Amino acid sequence: MTVTSSQPSSAGHPAPATLGQLRASGHESRGVAEELRANLLSRLRAGEDAFPGIVGLEDTVIPELESALLAGHDLVLLGERGQGKTRIMRTLVTLLDEWSPEVAGCEIHDDPYAPVCVRCRTLLAELGDDLPVAWRHRDDRYTEKLATPDTSVGDLIGDVDPVKVAQGRTLGDPETVHYGLVPRTNRGLFGLNELPDLAERIQVALFNVLEERDIQVRGYSLRLPLDVFLIATANPEDYTNRGRIITPLKDRFGAEIRTHYLSEVSDEVALLRQEAEVVAEVGDHLLEVLARFVHLLRESSSVDQRSGVSARFAIAAAEGVAASALRRAARTGETGDAGAVARVCDLAPVLPTLLGKVEFEMGEEGRERAVLDHLLRLAIAATFRERLSGLDLTGFTSVFAEGAVVETGELVPASDVLSQLGTVPGLAKVLDRLGYGDSASRGQVAAAVEFVLEGLHLTRRIEKATVDGRTVYGAA
Repeated sequence: MTVTSSQPSSAGHPAPATLGQLRASGHESRGVAEELRANLLSRLRAGEDAFPGIVGLEDTVIPELESALLAGHDLVLLGERGQGKTRIMRTLVTLLDEWSPEVAGCEIHDDPYAPVCVRCRTLLAELGDDLPVAWRHRDDRYTEKLATPDTSVGDLIGDVDPVKVAQGRTLGDPETVHYGLVPRTNRGLFGLNELPDLAERIQVALFNVLEERDIQVRGYSLRLPLDVFLIATANPEDYTNRGRIITPLKDRFGAEIRTHYLSEVSDEVALLRQEAEVVAEVGDHLLEVLARFVHLLRESSSVDQRSGVSARFAIAAAEGVAASALRRAARTGETGDAGAVARVCDLAPVLPTLLGKVEFEMGEEGRERAVLDHLLRLAIAATFRERLSGLDLTGFTSVFAEGAVVETGELVPASDVLSQLGTVPGLAKVLDRLGYGDSASRGQVAAAVEFVLEGLHLTRRIEKATVDGRTVYGAA
């Protein structure tokens, strides 16, 4: 059970400050795997979201993850870049108890009931129930390390501390050891990102952690039984070619869970709404364009699908589109209800900044921008058909049938776009379909109008020309 003291301290954690008070409170010690299992079961029984913020994986990855946690298995999350592996790893922290007791001042956060380090065992023998207890929040019980080729065994496990030796301790004294990241995560979660990048001889150092649940440091007879739950992430070996997870280490992980990109456009839009930090308004129809765009990239034969197209591509695109709208508002002086609202014209200028996020096939050298432009047009056309199918748009086409043109661009304010078009029958229904409604601002109306015009052009119902960086609809 967890501590539910009725007298929490000013820091917000439970009150017991000594081992005796902890016993009297009714607290029962349990391991990290037991915590994860119990708290996950509690959420499942209550019908709560066990992994908040994880979108689109509810029927695939999440069931496998839940089973692995209920089994108490350390796990590897395997998948291409930008599939949410690190996000999943960090979300597991929320399944820990909010507060956990430990021996005050212990480097490896020993359990007050059963300390394992020399210092804490000595203190327990001397002080008994007066052993001081500190409280550790669950956020502090998660340690994450990016595996790099220069990572050493000392970084992960520990090494002799020359400072402690210089202070007079002998080399045979276990207290001369400086603990690495893994023992310092005792009674917590240790996340290891990009595991294959860890040198193979360093991966061997994790054998005991995963199987025997202890560590050994150099030539010491020191063996510390640890309570650490280990999660690692990795890209498929056939893509990275930078290293591999050695077979004995893979065998020691209880579960290997394969992640994937989102299959539904609606999930991709929800992810963009959740993750993108936009500085201007970006309508759902534009987010849908970006979602379809990234899905088309993941299906394109021109793109190296072994590397994948990260969710970060769409997130960066959404943020770039919003920034383009904000730049227009600043340059043209748009204020008030005609402020920074993203339009279709803000999509194309962002593409050059995204080229580094996509790896193309060898035969596409020199055509990268053309590939992106083509797929973006397909995404806009598909969204146009999905959003506005069945609407009577003859009010728009009739404007151009009479010889009118509408000039727009990334530095053309919304008021100029609307003044050129005038009153258009059917615009109210378009605004409703796009979620703007009767109270739409000028910026939102201009965004809707431009989306319709681009859709009509892509479906070959009106002409378009680009002149000096500006787009002219209706021009032959």
